[in-house]
Amino acid sequence: MPIRRGFLKLAGSAALGALLGAHPFRRGQAVPTAPAPTGSGVITLVLCGDVMTGRGIDQILPHPGSPRLCEEYMKSAMGYVELAEQVNGRISRPVTFEYIWGDALGVLRDVQPDVHIVNLETSVTTSDDCVPKGINYRMHPENIPCIAAAGIDCCTLANNHVLDWGDAGLVETLETLERSRVLFAGAGRDAHEASAPAVFDVPGKGRIVVYAYGLATSGIPIAWIARASSPGINLLPDLRDDTVRTVADRIEASKQPGDLTVVSIHWGPNWGYAIPAAQRQFARSLMEVAGVDVVHGHSSHHPKAIEIHRGKPILYGCGDFLTDYEGIAGHEEYRNDLVLMYVLDLRISDSRVEHVRMVPFRLRRFQLRRASARDVQWLWKTLDRECRVLGRRVEMAEDILRLVVH
Repeated sequence: MPIRRGFLKLAGSAALGALLGAHPFRRGQAVPTAPAPTGSGVITLVLCGDVMTGRGIDQILPHPGSPRLCEEYMKSAMGYVELAEQVNGRISRPVTFEYIWGDALGVLRDVQPDVHIVNLETSVTTSDDCVPKGINYRMHPENIPCIAAAGIDCCTLANNHVLDWGDAGLVETLETLERSRVLFAGAGRDAHEASAPAVFDVPGKGRIVVYAYGLATSGIPIAWIARASSPGINLLPDLRDDTVRTVADRIEASKQPGDLTVVSIHWGPNWGYAIPAAQRQFARSLMEVAGVDVVHGHSSHHPKAIEIHRGKPILYGCGDFLTDYEGIAGHEEYRNDLVLMYVLDLRISDSRVEHVRMVPFRLRRFQLRRASARDVQWLWKTLDRECRVLGRRVEMAEDILRLVVH
C-alpha cells in the first residue's frame, strides 16, 4: 500500500537544502517483495528518538482525549500543559496537527527522506484501562493525523508506554495506525505480528526492512511480551550471543538481496551517557552475525554517542524528540529540551554510511524550533566528547552537526 506523505509543504531554506544534500523525493511503498536495487546513489533515512504525543501534547491537539491520569503526583494531563505554560507562556489551544513539529517540517521538506522512522512512545486509544505503573501516556485516535503531518512512515512500538492502557489500548493503537496507513514494528496482536518487520519498497533503490525490539532495561514490564495468542511487544530476553542468533535467524528467514536492514531497540535507562559494554557487543554482533545495516537505539531522554562499525552506524540513544516534559524540574545538566533529528545517507551498493547529519531543535511550548547558536554549540561539544570515546568526532557546520564517518 502507498505510504502517505502528508507533512506540510513549508518553504525551505536553499542553504539548508544544500547543506543537507537534498535530493528528489522517492515515494516508498509497503509491499511484501521488491526487486534488488539497481544503479548508484544513496538511500536517505530520517531517524528520531522517542515521540510522545500523548498526555499533555494530546490535550492541545484538535481532539483531546480524557485528561485523567493514574499518576501519584499528577491527576490530569492538563497539569503538564500548565507546567509548560508557566515556563514559556500560553499555548493557544487547540493547535493544528502540524503545530507540534514546527521547524522540523521545513527540514523534512528539504531532506525528502526515503523513509522516516520514529519510536512512538504512547498508546493511541480511548481505553480507560489504566495500567498501574506510575506514568501512562495516551493520545486520542482522532489526533493521529499529527503523525502523518510529519511524513512519518514507520512507528516502532516496542517500548514501555505502548501498553499503558492495557491490551485494548494496544490493539486500538495498531488499528489506528493501520487506518492511517502508517507502518509499525515491535508490537502486535500476537507474537507473530509483534516480531514482523515493517517493509518499504523504494522504487529504484530497493527494500528498507525495519525490525523493532525492546529490553526490560528501559522499563518495559516482562509481562508485556507478546505471546502466541495475546497482544504485546517484541521483547528481547537479554543481550547474549544466543539472542543475537535468534534475531539473525529471524532476519535471514525473510531477507532478500539488496535489503537495507534497520534494527530499532528501546534499551537502557533514561539518563546518563555511558554505553554499557553489553550494548556495544550486541550492536556490533547484529552487524557481524545478522547483517544489520543500522542500529537505531532509544530510551535515553537525551542524545548519546554514535559508533561506526564496519562502515555501518550504531546510534546508541537518539534521545527524546517530542515530549511534554517542558517545565518538569530535574536532570537539567542533560538539556533534554534540546533534541536531534538524524539524517543518514547510506550507499545503495553496499549499505555503508556516507553521511550522518544531526539537526538540532529546542522544544518550547510543545513545539520544535530550531536551536540557537549557543544551544547548537552545547550539543556539539557534548556529542563530540561522547563520540570520541567510541573513536569518532563530531563537526559543526553552521547549525548542523556532522559525524566524521571516514
